[in-house]
Amino acid sequence: MKMKWNAVIISFAAIVCLAAAGCAKNGKTDMDPAKVLNWNLSSSGPQTLDPGLNGASDGGDVGNQIFEGLVREQNGKVVPGIAESWTFSNDDKTITFHLRDSRWSDGSKLTAHDFIYSWKRAMDPATASEYSWIWEYTNVVGAQKAAEGNGSLDAVGIKALDDYTLEVNLNYPTAYFVSLMAFYHFHPVKESAVKAGPDGTWASNPELFVGNGPFMVSRYTIGEGMTVVKNPNYWNAENVKLDAINIAFIDDHSTAYQAYKNGELDFINEVPPAEVPRLIAEDPEFYVFPLLGTYYYNFNLDLDIWKDVKVRRALTLAIDRNKIVEVLAKGNISASGFVPPGFPDHQGKDFAETAGNYGIPADSSKVEEAKSLLAEAGYPNGEGFPKFILLYNTSEGHQLVAEMVQEMWKINLGIVCDLENQEWAVFQDTRKEGDYDMARGGWLTDFLDPMGLLAIFQSNNAYNDPNYYNDKYDALISAANISIGANHFDQLYAAQEILMADLPVIPVYHYTDDYLSSPQVKNWKRSMLGTVDFSVAYMER
Repeated sequence: MKMKWNAVIISFAAIVCLAAAGCAKNGKTDMDPAKVLNWNLSSSGPQTLDPGLNGASDGGDVGNQIFEGLVREQNGKVVPGIAESWTFSNDDKTITFHLRDSRWSDGSKLTAHDFIYSWKRAMDPATASEYSWIWEYTNVVGAQKAAEGNGSLDAVGIKALDDYTLEVNLNYPTAYFVSLMAFYHFHPVKESAVKAGPDGTWASNPELFVGNGPFMVSRYTIGEGMTVVKNPNYWNAENVKLDAINIAFIDDHSTAYQAYKNGELDFINEVPPAEVPRLIAEDPEFYVFPLLGTYYYNFNLDLDIWKDVKVRRALTLAIDRNKIVEVLAKGNISASGFVPPGFPDHQGKDFAETAGNYGIPADSSKVEEAKSLLAEAGYPNGEGFPKFILLYNTSEGHQLVAEMVQEMWKINLGIVCDLENQEWAVFQDTRKEGDYDMARGGWLTDFLDPMGLLAIFQSNNAYNDPNYYNDKYDALISAANISIGANHFDQLYAAQEILMADLPVIPVYHYTDDYLSSPQVKNWKRSMLGTVDFSVAYMER
């Protein structure tokens, strides 16, 4: 249900007023309105801002403003963060990070010991982090066993040589390790702050929050928005030009777009799909970037309806992906495989291009094959096929794609499904619990390697939403993880072949990022992994 406009205006005015109060509370009573950015997160709000617990891109977007890891990734380039520099041993299995003198937002010293606490907490099974699985792919000595509860945290290969020197020992050389450290899961947290609020609530509570990023939490109102203000103790505070960022939680794209046009928002992450063609053609304030991620639908493989791979392939072939991306008109690329373009392999060739399309066309040219497969599975012309629900999180864009896919299946296969949407937080829980028939999925890589996408379908991965289990696939991903060069990519090519033969998911398209940014917002950055960075942005009102 869309908000009424008077409610939106009142709500936004409330955000501004509360922001001012919050800034005063944090000691910034002289906040200059010309140095305040108004940003819509395009979601109903993150489930958590705790780096060790967060598993969603909206939390990562905010986390990028209020925390900082060893490095940052800006516009595809890894730049120093809390680590001023790093060195590798001769065998590339030991990385030594040299930390700068930096402080937490409460003024206390941040040291290598804080990273050790944060990382061990994140991998500790007692923390129940959604992202503990990622430690396997870091190749840090002992980390995978610790995360799985099969090893001691004391045996993990990280140690502080002194307050400002962090040593990391790897099982195998891992080319992407440093770039991975920009990911929000590896941001440090202060132990006393974590213990002050249960289940990560400390991170969104202005009274309890302690961070180390360019901004700090000043206000958080569930379902409405939050405000972050400049952190005077940030190591690079002299180059942080914004006094504050008001972050709205408006998940209705039309509402956010209207607020932007009214001058109430300066930066929005998403726009109504119907506006995209005109914006691309006419509006210099609209930005579109390629993004290393894939939009797809999960089959719930625990259900009998999806047990036959012929059914899964029939539904996959009956979708005209070109038509979908043409309607979205955002520069998206039709997806025939799971890994998107943009990853070079050991020979410098594009992984997706080399892998091919696995017999999955971008258009409707294989509808007849889809009909035959469905008939072979016992459902000629869709007769007798059980009705199911296609679930997606509330969004105009997701609704549009779901309606198009629903119509294609009805026309091409005679299959009827119902659509259902849920708010983001509820949807995440529903999908994680496996309480669905088919559900929208979307994945952006966490590091600049195809492993960052393919690994989520290992049987023990917390984000294996379709509950896909294939021993050979698991073995290939594990083998790729401990290899480099040609061997690494050979394993990944083979793994994706199995994935696309089994089709636990239906790839639809590869993502792009789109933003509307007022000309008044200057010098903002973005990551190829999909997060925005306002650490050195400024306003020209």
